[in-house]
Amino acid sequence: MKQSELSIKTNGRGSYNITQEIQTIVQGSNTTTGLCNIFVQHTSASLMLCENADPQVRDDLETFMAKLAPDGDPMFLHTDEGADDMSAHVRTVLTASSLTIPISDGRCALGTWQGIYLWEHRTSSFNRKVIVTIQE
Repeated sequence: MKQSELSIKTNGRGSYNITQEIQTIVQGSNTTTGLCNIFVQHTSASLMLCENADPQVRDDLETFMAKLAPDGDPMFLHTDEGADDMSAHVRTVLTASSLTIPISDGRCALGTWQGIYLWEHRTSSFNRKVIVTIQE
């Protein structure tokens, strides 16, 4: 088993394509068949396997999430870090903190239109830590 850590600098809310970084780690592990687990170490960012051809898909997901968990909603009591604090936590709980993807022929076995994304739920910039574990 091999493990690596990625540091992803975000510029605020949105999705960040980390597919190439993950594929580079997998290829560097010399694992031809196995599993790649990706885990984000934060409570206000998540991971998603998403359409990688049309950025409007990710824009639409952001629009949907803004309706589902709006910033500054008066129902939220937890506002220690601002109006986007609790809404970011809700978004994270509703999405995924980890992904497991099969490795075939030394690469993540993604479909043609699939990409791996870090989804930043806060409006400010952050450095996010992502742990990548390769299992043969």
